[in-house]
Amino acid sequence: MKLGPVSLPALDVPRLGLAAFRRRIVFHGVFLLLALATLALALALLTEEKQRNAQRYEQGFRKSLATIVAQLRHPAGQLAMLNPQAQELPDGLVAPLLLPFSAIDFDDQAKAQRAVDMAGCARQYNNGASLCAAIGSNAYAGGFVYLVGSLDAPALVGRERGALDLAATHRARITLHMRGTTQHWLAALELLPSAGTAVQRGQWAGFQVDDPAAAALDRQARPQRDFKGWMWREGPCVGAASADGNDCARRTYVSIRLPVEAFRAALFLPGSTPTWPPEDLHHIGLRLQLLSPSGAPALFDSADTGAQPPLLLNTMRSALAPGETLSIHRLTPTRQAVAVVRGAEDADAAPSAWLTALIQRLPAAGVAQQLSASEVVVTPAGRFEVALRGDLQSLDRTLSASATRLAWPVGAMLAAIGLGWLAIEMGLIRRVAALTKRAAAVSYNIQDAKADARIGELEVADLRGPDELGILAGSLADLLQRVKDGVRREQLRAEREHDMWHAVGHEIMSPLQSLMVLHGDTKDGSHRYVQRMQQAVRVLYGTASPGEAIGSATLALASLDLNAFLQHVAANAHYAGIAQVAYQPLPQAVPVRADDYPLEDAVTHVLRNADRHRLPGTPITLTLHVESGLAHLGIHNQGPPIDAALLDKIFEYGVSGSSAASGGDHRGQGLFVAKTYLAKMDGTITGHNVADGVRFDCTLRVVG
Repeated sequence: MKLGPVSLPALDVPRLGLAAFRRRIVFHGVFLLLALATLALALALLTEEKQRNAQRYEQGFRKSLATIVAQLRHPAGQLAMLNPQAQELPDGLVAPLLLPFSAIDFDDQAKAQRAVDMAGCARQYNNGASLCAAIGSNAYAGGFVYLVGSLDAPALVGRERGALDLAATHRARITLHMRGTTQHWLAALELLPSAGTAVQRGQWAGFQVDDPAAAALDRQARPQRDFKGWMWREGPCVGAASADGNDCARRTYVSIRLPVEAFRAALFLPGSTPTWPPEDLHHIGLRLQLLSPSGAPALFDSADTGAQPPLLLNTMRSALAPGETLSIHRLTPTRQAVAVVRGAEDADAAPSAWLTALIQRLPAAGVAQQLSASEVVVTPAGRFEVALRGDLQSLDRTLSASATRLAWPVGAMLAAIGLGWLAIEMGLIRRVAALTKRAAAVSYNIQDAKADARIGELEVADLRGPDELGILAGSLADLLQRVKDGVRREQLRAEREHDMWHAVGHEIMSPLQSLMVLHGDTKDGSHRYVQRMQQAVRVLYGTASPGEAIGSATLALASLDLNAFLQHVAANAHYAGIAQVAYQPLPQAVPVRADDYPLEDAVTHVLRNADRHRLPGTPITLTLHVESGLAHLGIHNQGPPIDAALLDKIFEYGVSGSSAASGGDHRGQGLFVAKTYLAKMDGTITGHNVADGVRFDCTLRVVG
């Protein structure tokens, strides 16, 4: 029969109560509370921050309106309010702005510059130059565009009175794009008498020309009467001296009044009310160039890139908080809307949609969701109502953007809690639960009559590991393995004992049969006693098998030199009828723990099996080598291979690989005896088909 793991019925697992998993429930509850506490803390912080933001915003709302109104009451703010549609034009053109006062006193440098500074209408250029292009707020002050600017310039060269060629002088070129037409002016600089070049003053004589690149005037050219302009150059040096060493760059101011006939014609149309400012004011484009003599680079060009525009309503967007709306209405019978400006959202703070929805549901006690306030601003151009409206939902979006950045630490805390739970759950708790269920199953089934067999169903080797639980499971697995090995040995002992008693009974029965023949007469006094002996043997031993008898044999194990033993076996094999057994001895002893006679009996059984199946005239070869503390004995014969289906069965009792052609009465007991005896010596035997025959490998543990 085949020896190996015993096939046992599956263990019944009892239904465990909550008490068996109390610690696991507490463990899960603690981690759940940690996660909920983290979320509750985050929600509490968001609620508190929302409440503080709302209260702070409500307190500062009217102050924000007062600041904006104060700014709009200033001439610079009025300029922005009067020019709500002002925008940048293409090709570097400058659109004139509507001033908060009727006109600019362009003949006086100080007044003109003060008016520009107060109104804040000047465009600032990278080279320090500035230019204000504007019209007055009073329609009847005349249809003029004022060009007031300043720059750093060297000593200027003016034209001689009556000269027509302006190429060798400083001059101004002005271009006006208006209502589909383009006009050009060429303004000649005429210097006024002065003590030298440190202080220069002059005026501009404007000529309307057709060719914008012209540098010379026609003989019939006459200066335009309403074209007026002045130049003032004075003050300290602002740089190094000029190339000829005569002078240096000084601050220069330019003030020009440019007549626009289209404005004047619209003002004085008979039977019509003048419309001022013109509806297309912010679509009119101007360009001013201050040209140098002899083709040198221009002193100034209003089309230079990088200019900073004046303060307008669009630039006031930054003064508004996200979600705030500033609306301006002219207080007329029709309440004319002037402009609506909305606070810009923070581009770097993108709110999260789900987080914004969550924050909007958080309570903010005592704060209104919508705030509004208004004031009236009086300007020379009329009365304006300035209204500011605030929406707390914008604060929610701003808070959401801030909370999005803070969500990472909260997410990291939740992730750490989740990873901690997962590590403990998978690495400890689940293994403890599995061990608990398996141990409970053993305790539940231990009351079975076959409890000694059922314990073999408990397997905890898969819970081994380097940690405390893994070491405990490994120790328990080793103990269980010893118990399982003991169960197998006990079953093997019982089987061997059964075979032994059966064999002994068989051997006793043979002489008893002879005695029964000798004393067959029923009148013989011994006949009755012989018959009683046969009956006792049948009763006591008749149920035992030879395998049980062989398995129950007791061996006296001692140290044995396997190398010398094999030399003896090879030398005396012919006495057992096995010829040509060859062994090449090793130069050293190979001590093993074995019983001399049972080991010889086991080897002889294998040799007889090899002799029976080898090719005639071929030897049987014995080999021996030591590896990893085991002595490996090989028995090789040349001949037919063993059927692959029988390789794992030929060591069972009653299984024989002999065919009818081989002759003899073979009961399949020899290899069973060899395996049984080797197992008692803590050894093994296996059979293998090789290229030219069959090899049996026997192993014994080396000692000493």
